[in-house]
Amino acid sequence: MEKITIFVDVQNIYYTCRQTYGRNFDYNKFWAEVTQNRELVGAYAYATDRGDAKQMQFQSILHAIGFTVKLKPVLKRRDGSTKADWDIGIALDVYEAAQQCDTVVLLTGDGDFGLLLDRIKRRFDTNCEVYGVPALTSDILISAASRFVPIDAALLLS
Repeated sequence: MEKITIFVDVQNIYYTCRQTYGRNFDYNKFWAEVTQNRELVGAYAYATDRGDAKQMQFQSILHAIGFTVKLKPVLKRRDGSTKADWDIGIALDVYEAAQQCDTVVLLTGDGDFGLLLDRIKRRFDTNCEVYGVPALTSDILISAASRFVPIDAALLLS
């Protein structure tokens, strides 16, 4: 049985689905699809921690589905802007997990992960499945993926 590990860039998926479709991603449908006839090694969702009740409820839903939810506080810069970027944390976790699974499943559209996917395919012979909103997923990331799965209406909440 194929062993998989799932990594979700929650902010990226939220904003790309909202921007393109005006709807939210359906994590339950995704989970049923991606885990069918596969052995799950781990599943991680990377989110920001604003401490509001709605976000905490969403994080509880992710946890109930089966995700380990990793939170990073939102940092406020001197100029008033905010930042809560998980790219390095996701990259480190993907790199470490790639040695223990057959396929890494990454949900994001961020092209910065293209280099990472190229590296783990070469170094560990690990397949890389990317789920992303086609219009907002980097061509670099799509090219680096062993398989690109477009997020469309079938993976969105009604």
